[in-house]
Amino acid sequence: MRAQPASGPRLVAFFGVLYYSGLRPEEAVGLRCRDVEFPALARNDEARPSSEPDDAWAELHIRSARPDAGRQWTDDGTDRDRRGLKHRAEGESRAVPCPPALAALLRDYLAEFGGAPADPLFRGVQSRSLATITYRRAWDRAREVALTDEEYLSPLARRPYDLRHACLSTWLNGGVAATQVAEWAGHSVEVLLRVYANCRSDPGYVRQAQVG
Repeated sequence: MRAQPASGPRLVAFFGVLYYSGLRPEEAVGLRCRDVEFPALARNDEARPSSEPDDAWAELHIRSARPDAGRQWTDDGTDRDRRGLKHRAEGESRAVPCPPALAALLRDYLAEFGGAPADPLFRGVQSRSLATITYRRAWDRAREVALTDEEYLSPLARRPYDLRHACLSTWLNGGVAATQVAEWAGHSVEVLLRVYANCRSDPGYVRQAQVG
């Protein structure tokens, strides 16, 4: 992805939040720079600057979504609408953990492309709103480069949204409670288990989650 012109370097962290923290694309577009909460840097000796610990986790605060609605359907004439989160009351937010790999990606991204706290975290190359067509085209080109011809024509990671599916499936298969996964993903437990019913081979896990 990083090699894709011209927006590729800006999109590495964008796709990272989908894969590592399970955000919907429109939620990632809705993030502001201030919505990333980093741990304190570790203090080294005087000869070296502070650095991020290898096991440092960050946190994302998801407050809104920016779905691609078309200019004729938005109040401000932009392509993206501004909405609250699914399954949340107006004004509510949710917190999602960022594992160390994503925390490092986001810190590097902000150092290179970041803006003021209230600025959108992810923007286009001319600091405009990140267009859906921009990240979809970059994703398609990166798939074509990274995969074999057979894999490219298959459903494997065909859409950016599949990164979210991969994240939630990984959480569930890693033994994270379905109630916790649903909270992080912004789903109800019922919807989570219906969508990811085939994710786990242990039927007892699903029954326990439905009861508990």
